[in-house]
Amino acid sequence: MEQEAVQREGQEGKKSSWDDDESTAASAAEAATTDVELLRRAWRNEKAAPEILRFDTPLVSRVREQVQLLEETLDDFADTGVDDLVVSLYQMDLDRTLFLLRSYLRLRLQKIEKYTMHISRSDDLRSRLSPQERRCAEIMEKHLEQSVLSKLPYGYDSVTRHSLSSTEDDMVPEPQLDTFVFCKTKSDVGAFQLDDIGEEVVDLVADDLYVLSVQVHQGPCRGWLDRPYLM
Repeated sequence: MEQEAVQREGQEGKKSSWDDDESTAASAAEAATTDVELLRRAWRNEKAAPEILRFDTPLVSRVREQVQLLEETLDDFADTGVDDLVVSLYQMDLDRTLFLLRSYLRLRLQKIEKYTMHISRSDDLRSRLSPQERRCAEIMEKHLEQSVLSKLPYGYDSVTRHSLSSTEDDMVPEPQLDTFVFCKTKSDVGAFQLDDIGEEVVDLVADDLYVLSVQVHQGPCRGWLDRPYLM
């Protein structure tokens, strides 16, 4: 019995060591990812997600600093007469980074413009915006109120309800969450229950692709999944 206990402890120790090694390897791989690759991931996720995602302030700040550094480097190249091929490579890198950054910010502004009322009613959605984006949403609401709603007769001056008799906001456009996305798992999760009944269970394996509903992706397994692509 003592030998069996020792063997079990040894096996559990090895398993724990393997788990730690896998976790360390995953962390190292994530740390080795460049900011441009992280921005590309954020841009891709934002483009695919039906609702607005959380703004990555540290990432955007780092990318802006890198853009500024590249611009200063190109200015130095122009003064020192660096080979045109080298300059063109640096310029191409700068253009690609600027495209990703501008497209990422533009996608978010489009969602804010489309779902302003929906976002303003939810503290969770508002917390996903940057301070500048929150200011933009407030300006858009104020502009709509001053330029349109204030000039409409009583009973027609609401953008949230069809009529005064409406008991809920039935005119607020909301993102379609009843859809599916392609997701890639960041690490081994094991058996995961997809519904409340327990009839649908899937084994989530690291780096595998899955088709899951948006609600599941936003739920408890959100931290384990990456790269949502709308079907």
